[in-house]
Amino acid sequence: MNRGVRICAIGWRAYAALRGADGEARVVAALATSVYADAGGEMLWVGGPCTTLHARAVQTATAPAGLRAGDRVSLIVPRDVTPWTPAPGPVSPDEARALSRGAARLGERLRALGTPSGFGTWLLDAPLAFPLDRAAARANALAAACAADDASRAADAACKLIGLGPGLTPSGDDLVGGAFFARALLARAGAIDATAWRGAASRVRANAAHLTHPIAAALLGDLLCGEGWATLHAVAMALARGDDTNALVAARALTRLGHSSGWDVLSGFVVGARG
Repeated sequence: MNRGVRICAIGWRAYAALRGADGEARVVAALATSVYADAGGEMLWVGGPCTTLHARAVQTATAPAGLRAGDRVSLIVPRDVTPWTPAPGPVSPDEARALSRGAARLGERLRALGTPSGFGTWLLDAPLAFPLDRAAARANALAAACAADDASRAADAACKLIGLGPGLTPSGDDLVGGAFFARALLARAGAIDATAWRGAASRVRANAAHLTHPIAAALLGDLLCGEGWATLHAVAMALARGDDTNALVAARALTRLGHSSGWDVLSGFVVGARG
């Protein structure tokens, strides 16, 4: 038992889970500077003060160290902490259209973010590296379905990408999540058929339960309903307001997430939003 880990910032979903579990969590996977943990059935991401905010994120004063899968940890939630919640995203059809136009412009400027990884190379029309080298056709199918606003075809394409790639959050999951995150925001703003895209997201979520890792399935589930990392929400909000400068700043920060997760999510977001 590792007791007395003090929280300095926390996402709303993690806050609710820890309150319900009396601050107790079980480590599911330990990474170099963070851990994934289960608190009352909810997956949390626990890391140091530089951890990117997310509904499931827990920022601690120091990065977790010496923990292994199966260990239990006690996380102290300060009484005065205000849980982080994401910005609402575009709130009108006009803002949704601005988001789509901005995503198209952002897609043309991605080379300014540095060397891409994961599906970022596909978005920039470069060959995908192993083990994604045969996935371009699947990614193209997802992009085409979003461009055609065809929710059913998008779900079909998504299910062929889930689980593709190494790691706890495979590249295919992150690409799908980014695309459906964008569609969820557009639907919420009244710009596309919300019922059709909710149905497609539900189908993807059901398939993810047996196609990918439980950690990836939890994070993908959030993206499917329009919730993700703070940097991703910042990209969306900046584009909805026509602020390309801050959108590029937020996109650069997003690309630093994980080994290639940030690039994968951003690539999905661009094709999902600009469609």
